[in-house]
Amino acid sequence: MTEKFYYDNKTVRNFAIATIVWGIVGMTVGLLIAMQLFKPALNMGNQYTTFGRIRPLHTNAVIFAFVGNAIFMGVYYSLQRLLKARMFSDVLSNIHFWGWQLIIVATAITLPLGFTTSHEYAEMEWPIDIAITVIWVVFGINMFGTIIKRREKHMYVAIWFYIATFVTVAVLHIVNSMELPISAFKSYYLYAGVQDALVQWWYGHNAVAFFLTTPYLGMMYYYLPKMADRPVYSYKLSILHFWSLIFIYIWAGPHHLLYTSLPTWAQSLGVAFSIMLIAPSWGGMINGLLTLRGAWDKVREDPRLKFMVVGITCYGMATFEGPMLALKQINAIAHYTDWIVAHVHVGALGWNGFLTFAILYWLIPRIYNTTLYSVKLASFHFWIGTLGIIFYAVPLYFSGFTQGLMWKEFTPEGLLKYPNFLETVRQIIPMYVMRAIGGALYLSGVLVMAYNLIKTMASGSLVANEAAEASPLPKVYLAEGSDKKWHRVLERKPMLFMVLSLIVILIGGMIEMMPTFTIKSNIPTIASVKPYSPLELQGRDLYIREGCVNCHSQMIRPFRSETERYGEYSKAGEFVYDHPFLWGSKRTGPDLQREGGKYGNAWHYNHLFDPQTMSPGSIMPPYEWLINQQLDTTTTRSKINAMRSLGVPYETGYELLANAALEKQAKSIAADLKQNNIKVKSDREIVAIIAYLQRLGTDIKAK
Repeated sequence: MTEKFYYDNKTVRNFAIATIVWGIVGMTVGLLIAMQLFKPALNMGNQYTTFGRIRPLHTNAVIFAFVGNAIFMGVYYSLQRLLKARMFSDVLSNIHFWGWQLIIVATAITLPLGFTTSHEYAEMEWPIDIAITVIWVVFGINMFGTIIKRREKHMYVAIWFYIATFVTVAVLHIVNSMELPISAFKSYYLYAGVQDALVQWWYGHNAVAFFLTTPYLGMMYYYLPKMADRPVYSYKLSILHFWSLIFIYIWAGPHHLLYTSLPTWAQSLGVAFSIMLIAPSWGGMINGLLTLRGAWDKVREDPRLKFMVVGITCYGMATFEGPMLALKQINAIAHYTDWIVAHVHVGALGWNGFLTFAILYWLIPRIYNTTLYSVKLASFHFWIGTLGIIFYAVPLYFSGFTQGLMWKEFTPEGLLKYPNFLETVRQIIPMYVMRAIGGALYLSGVLVMAYNLIKTMASGSLVANEAAEASPLPKVYLAEGSDKKWHRVLERKPMLFMVLSLIVILIGGMIEMMPTFTIKSNIPTIASVKPYSPLELQGRDLYIREGCVNCHSQMIRPFRSETERYGEYSKAGEFVYDHPFLWGSKRTGPDLQREGGKYGNAWHYNHLFDPQTMSPGSIMPPYEWLINQQLDTTTTRSKINAMRSLGVPYETGYELLANAALEKQAKSIAADLKQNNIKVKSDREIVAIIAYLQRLGTDIKAK
C-alpha cells in the first residue's frame, strides 16, 4: 500500500533565485575590489566603498549568500526525494528562507558601515551571529524532522554529508562567536592573541571544509548520478570517504599559522593531518569521476556534466594543493601572497561555482516542468566560465610566486635586494589586471546563465507541490542478511548518526585547543607588554573598522628576510591583550608589527590623507574622512570595563580617568603635528589611529 504526498518545490525555487541574485551581487563586488588593486581611484574616495570595508562584503556574499543559498536549494530538493517525504514543516521552510535573506541584507548593510569583528569569514557583529544561530537551528529542526518522518529506511550517502555539515557548522559558529558585546554594533572576542588566532583558523579552515565542501560533496553524490544516469561508483569508498574526511579535516586549521607565534606542536599537528587529508579528498574525487564510467559521450554533449567534471577536477586540484601548501618549506614562500588567493579561487570558482551552475541547469527545468531554454547558451557559459577561471588563477599564481621570491631575495653582499615593499607591488600590477579580466569573464557567464534560466522559467510554470507516492516506512527496520552490516544499520538511525558525527569532529578540535587554553606556559607573558592606552584602544578599533587587516599583517615570522625588513620576530606574549588578534592573512601592504616609532606622526598623517604622496605607486586608498570625523569617546568607559572583564589588567576605576588620559595623549600628538605645519583638532579620528600605529611593536626591543 502506498501513500500519496507532495514535494515542496516552492522553497527550492526561492533558494535557487536567491542563489542567482546573490551570486551576481557577490561576484560584482569581487570584480570591483579586484580592480581597486590596480586602480585605487575605484575606491571612490568614500569610506563605505574602500577595499578594506567591501572585501569582507565580497567574501561573505559569495560564501553565505551565493553558496549558502545554493546549499539549501540543493539540500531541500534532494532530501525530500531521498527520504520520500515532504519537508517537515512549510512554516520552518519559509522562516529559514526569509531569515537567511534578512541575515544577508543585514550583513550587506553593516560591513560597509564598518561594523566588523575582523575575524575572516565571520566579520558579522554579535546580533547577526545570534540570528545565524537561530536560523541554523530552524534548518536543523526541519532537516531532522524530515529524516525522522521519512518513508525510505536507509539514509543515502548525500544525507550523511548534510548531517555532518549541520552539526559541525553549529559547533564552529558557536565557538568562534564567543564575544562580549559593549554596544549594539561592537563586541570584543573572549579570546586574545594566540588563542584567538587558533580559534579563528580552526573555524576559518573548517568553514571551508564544512560549508564549502561537505554539503557540496553530498550534492555531488545525489546530482551527478542523476545527470549521468549512472550509479555511484563505490558504496564502500563513499563510507571510507565520509568518515575519514570529517575526522581528518577538523585537525588541519593550524596550517594557516605556520611560523607564527602559535605553539610548534599545534603547527605540526596541522601539517600532519593536512597531508593525510589528500587521501579522503581524492577518494571523493575519484568516486565522483568514476561514476561517469561509460557516460563520456554524454559528457561531451551535456554542458551540465561538463560543469560537473571541471568542478570535481578543481576540487581535486584544490585538495592536493592545500596539503602541499601546508608543507613548511612551501608555506614559507606562499603564505601572505597571492598564491593563496589563487588557490582559494580555484576551489570557489571551480568546485562551488561550477557545481552550483550544473545543479541550477538540471533542477530549474524539472521544477518548472519544461526544458532548458538554450543548451548552446549553457555551453557558452561553461567555456567562458572555464576561461575566466584560467585568466583569474594563472596570473595570481605568477603574482604569488613573484611576491614570495622577491620578499626573500638577498644581494651577494647579504642585503635585501628589494627593501622597499612597493617594488614588489609594482611588479604584480599587470597580474592584477589579468585577474580582473578573468573575473569579468566569469561574471559574464553567470549573467548569461541568469538570462537562460529566466527564459526557462518563463517557458514553463512552477510545480509548487509535486505529487509523489511511496510506501510508508515499516515500524520494524532490522531485516536479515546484508542489512546487519554495521553501516547499513547506522544509516537507519539518524540521531545516532548525528551524535557519532559530532564526536568524530570534536576529537580533533578539543585535542588542538584545550592545551593552548588550559596550560598557561603555552602563552608565556612578557613583563614589558602593557595594555593599550585609551586613545590607542580607540585607534585600534578604527583600524579594525576600516578593514586594514585585509591588507596588512601583524606577524613577523622568524626568517632573516622578514627580520631584516620589519624587525624582531613576533612573540606570543606580545598579543595577550589583543581582542581580537590582527595577524592578517595577506600582505597587499607591508607588515605593521614594528611600525611604532619607525616614522613620525606627520608621516602617518600624510600617508593616511594621501598615500601616494608618501609612497609613490601605492595602491592604498586615501582616508580623508578620518581627519574630519570626531572620535566617539562615549564608548571609552565601556571598552575599558569590557577589556578588564576579559583579563586586561586595567586598574579598578581607571575607566573613570580614561577619557582624561585619552585627551592628554591626543593633544600631545596634535601638538607634534602642529610643529610640522599640520593643523588638526585633537578630537579627530586620525589622531587615535596614529596613536595606535605608533604603539605597534614598541613593547619589544631587539637586543
